Amino acid sequence: MTTGVRRRMGVDERRQQLIGVALDLFSRRSPEDVSIDEIAAAAGISRPLVYHYFPGKQSLYEAALRRAADELAARFLEPLEGPLGARLLRVMGRFFDFVDEHGPGFSALMRGGPAVGSSTANAMIDGVRQAAYEQIITHLGVSEPPARLELVVRSWVSLAESTALIWLDGRRIARAELEMQLVHDFAALAAVSAAYDQEMAGIVLRVLSQEPADGPFGDLLARLSAFAPDVPGVPAQRLPRRSPGAAS
Repeated sequence: MTTGVRRRMGVDERRQQLIGVALDLFSRRSPEDVSIDEIAAAAGISRPLVYHYFPGKQSLYEAALRRAADELAARFLEPLEGPLGARLLRVMGRFFDFVDEHGPGFSALMRGGPAVGSSTANAMIDGVRQAAYEQIITHLGVSEPPARLELVVRSWVSLAESTALIWLDGRRIARAELEMQLVHDFAALAAVSAAYDQEMAGIVLRVLSQEPADGPFGDLLARLSAFAPDVPGVPAQRLPRRSPGAAS
């Protein structure tokens, strides 16, 4: 009979393993409901050994949230290729992949959990927000964003967060619909801002000129053109015409 030999891990490797195990457990249950004993059992080590690598649950929880924040920020990375609407839709797909996989962990990161001080949690999520903001600005091709554009992008990032948190509470709307709606929300926020500012109008018109009729932004225009004629007081001749190839 042959018995397996457990491989000894180095310090950093063991720490990374414990962070991964903790993140997995925190992603399936509320962090306050996960004990050090469970983390130790899932990692295949003793409780005292966990404390050898982390002073307590708070430090392990903080390390897990740090990894979650880094992973979430990476979901906003996207090649600078193709129309903006399609890029944003792919970003939203990866963003909701993370939300779907790490529900309780995502909620803890966004709201701050009892095991992590508010300043630490706030610093983590601020880093994610800043990374997302910088990525969107890069995709817009603007080196020095005007104040209204900064407001639009930061507001949209916050909207994506709050939408995901609400969606987790029951998942009552199809995920794919929310992903598309958030892309439409970005276009709508930018368009409203463009109505007040000539510089924003130039940015929006440049982006729209590169969008195909069957892309996410074209889909929004098609939906609005179908909806707005029924609104009293809206002159139909000023509405964008529905493109034959646009999605319904």
